[in-house]
Amino acid sequence: MATTDFIAAIELSSSKISGIAGKKNSDGSIQVLAYAREDASSFIHKGVIYNIDKTAQALASITNKLENQLNNSIAKVYVGIGGQSLRTVKNAVSRTLDEEGIISQELVDSICDENLEVPLADMSVLDVAPQEYKIDNTLQADPVGVAGQHITGQFLNIVARASLKKNLEHSFEQAKVEIADLLIAPIALANAVLTENEMRSGCALVDFGADTTTISVYKNNILRYLSVLPLGGNTITRDITSLQMEEQDAEKLKLQYGNALYEEEEEEESETPAVCALEDGRAIELATLNNIIGARSEEILANVWNQLQLSGYEDKLFSGVVFTGGGANLKNIEEAFRKQSKIEKVKTMRFVHDTVHGFSDVLTKDGMQNTLLGLLAAGNENCCLQEVKPAQPAGNPASTPADMFGNDEALKEQEAAARAAKAQREKEEKERREKERKEREKKEKEKKKKGPSWFEKTFNKISNEIFSDDDMK
Repeated sequence: MATTDFIAAIELSSSKISGIAGKKNSDGSIQVLAYAREDASSFIHKGVIYNIDKTAQALASITNKLENQLNNSIAKVYVGIGGQSLRTVKNAVSRTLDEEGIISQELVDSICDENLEVPLADMSVLDVAPQEYKIDNTLQADPVGVAGQHITGQFLNIVARASLKKNLEHSFEQAKVEIADLLIAPIALANAVLTENEMRSGCALVDFGADTTTISVYKNNILRYLSVLPLGGNTITRDITSLQMEEQDAEKLKLQYGNALYEEEEEEESETPAVCALEDGRAIELATLNNIIGARSEEILANVWNQLQLSGYEDKLFSGVVFTGGGANLKNIEEAFRKQSKIEKVKTMRFVHDTVHGFSDVLTKDGMQNTLLGLLAAGNENCCLQEVKPAQPAGNPASTPADMFGNDEALKEQEAAARAAKAQREKEEKERREKERKEREKKEKEKKKKGPSWFEKTFNKISNEIFSDDDMK
């Protein structure tokens, strides 16, 4: 059965392109109706599209797979935008009135427009995170209607290289897939995994991706800082390949034996060191493997802590730090960050807050699909292609009568009974007419067999005598 009401979203990450379609239930849960993915490691690096043709092919493939599962066409999709060049830039715009007055909406709009005109070399503003306005010496979230003489709008512009958005739009255009809205992927993720209390009291969200690590800082329910590091889980995997193995085998070792805080106490008590066996028959000491993993993990976590310090909110994160993403599954990564940063409140969110139904085999609780689910939750428009029926010309009514009964089963049963009764009456009337016709034919045949009546014989005799041939001569 075709699905006619759904939201579709696509996430472009460094390792894969994922597509999802689903709907929001009345109880707040999400019903996933379709899911598809394509490998993107050969044409997307650190979230940046390098091959538009291959990206367009992958997008078309994902859209077709989703449509086959939905048994319907997709008109548009929500798209998450991220990548290495994504970051925030602070800006302030001030105005001084001739005398104290009421701040108007027109003045605020003018300040916002001036903020967008800030010159950025090879960068473009993707979105503006709403901040406070400083009126005289007071901070206001909504300045309209407040009395004052001096106003300063404080803005946090989310920027990225101009080519990031341009290549993304070109890829979707070439794939003939319409974009419903470009969503900032880290913001959609934060709304999906962080609570309102965490955002209000102060929280940092760290998303460990394949080739990038994204840091988002929230305070008073406002995004305060956003930065993307060019380091991720695949960086650790590539380091492990120095042990003379393929990346696929290195990834398996990392997931099975990796430890950000490997302790060699047990090895000291035993004469033989702990080892892990490879498929080619070789054996690698766990200490050797985890020295590589630990060194790179320490570097990534040190950069995360440095970004939190650069944000200026490292001592205002009363709700601590939240880890998510596939890289957050590395054993003891939380404890390693505690030692690195001296922040005690560290936890990992491996799934979104919303209850999700369907596709539990691929939407596993490992943090790898949280951004995709966040994009789905952020969508609010029906993405199904609605067929437009051609208008009927005047004086030419539609050949098929409209269904006046809709989905009312009782009325449909009454309609069927009425049609059956009418058909029965027509059948009985036809049988009656046929019976009368046969009776008339039968009487005529009997009449011919008996011959003419006495009156007919007498009349014929007199007629012959009067109008005989001799008399007519």
